[in-house]
Amino acid sequence: MEHALSPATLSELRRPRPYPAVSVLTPTHRRDPLNTQDRVRLRNAVAEAKRQLESDPAVSRERRADVVQELDRALAEVDLAHAEDGLVIFAAPGEHQVWSLGRAVPERVVLSDTFLTRNLVSAQAAERPFWVLSVSADRVTLWSGGADRVTEERGGGFPLTRSRPNFDAERQERIGDQPSTFRDEGTRQFLREADTAMSSVLRDEPRPVYVTGEEAALSLLDEVGSVAKGAVHLRHGGLAHATPEAVWQAVRPVHEAELRRAADDVGRELTSARGRKTYAAGLDEVWQSAREGRVRLLAVEENYKVTVRDLGDHLEPAGSDDLDARSDIVDEIVEQCLETGAEVRFVPDGMLEDAQGIAGVLRY
Repeated sequence: MEHALSPATLSELRRPRPYPAVSVLTPTHRRDPLNTQDRVRLRNAVAEAKRQLESDPAVSRERRADVVQELDRALAEVDLAHAEDGLVIFAAPGEHQVWSLGRAVPERVVLSDTFLTRNLVSAQAAERPFWVLSVSADRVTLWSGGADRVTEERGGGFPLTRSRPNFDAERQERIGDQPSTFRDEGTRQFLREADTAMSSVLRDEPRPVYVTGEEAALSLLDEVGSVAKGAVHLRHGGLAHATPEAVWQAVRPVHEAELRRAADDVGRELTSARGRKTYAAGLDEVWQSAREGRVRLLAVEENYKVTVRDLGDHLEPAGSDDLDARSDIVDEIVEQCLETGAEVRFVPDGMLEDAQGIAGVLRY
């Protein structure tokens, strides 16, 4: 199952497909007892997708058989033992994908000529992905971080490793010989290569960066390259050789402090926007501004969800049993704002109480 959504991946997912491109969305759960029904719910959703394919006169028998086969392959790949809060299956002629999301999704089956991506986009924005670059004299490891974990990134040249005769990085850490290690020209060149590789990653996928390592390693990386200068430094050695859980536990307190600082910055921006009269508050007002491409900064409470009916000129609260209801309108607004170049920030619940959970700073 996929977790990390890069800009290149999103662009690929959004391209038109031969009809039908099937999107199957279903909520999942991380723990008992709620997750006991996930498998039944998922099978029912896939069965509904097959029923819609069967009854759609625009789908030929051959194409229907192709997409049904892709749905079955996708279903076989689902690992509900490691479920998060939502699951998305995409299937089209000759292809399928399975995405696990750390944000709840509505239960939906959609047949179209494109995949339904807005829930993925919103989940990715809510997860606030970041990079962790762990540096040592003989290994540089890149970790992809999210809301509750990091995973090792194997690509873009990472991990970088280095070996040389009589070199024992662990022994040098034990005896405290780091300064001389990081004055070595070979080490300088090694960290230059790491900086170049990380710069390339950031060009393709910009994210906040945390750099971990001994003091001497961080100083040298800062000296020979540019990546460390804009990163948050964490003086913690050994993480280039560590497990993902060890890296997450080391980075987590720093990351949470950064999120609190960022939320305070958003609060100040919203207050300033009020004074300049470039402030939108509440779902209806923000939705209208998002459709007009006027939102520069969107702030959304982390667990803000609402079901509405779209009446054309405004939104109206609706029950979940309403056939015309839209239960992922917040995700749609998030995607729309990102499409028009806005910054999207998820903030702690209760922070936007006076704005009913969602607010924006407008361009004009």
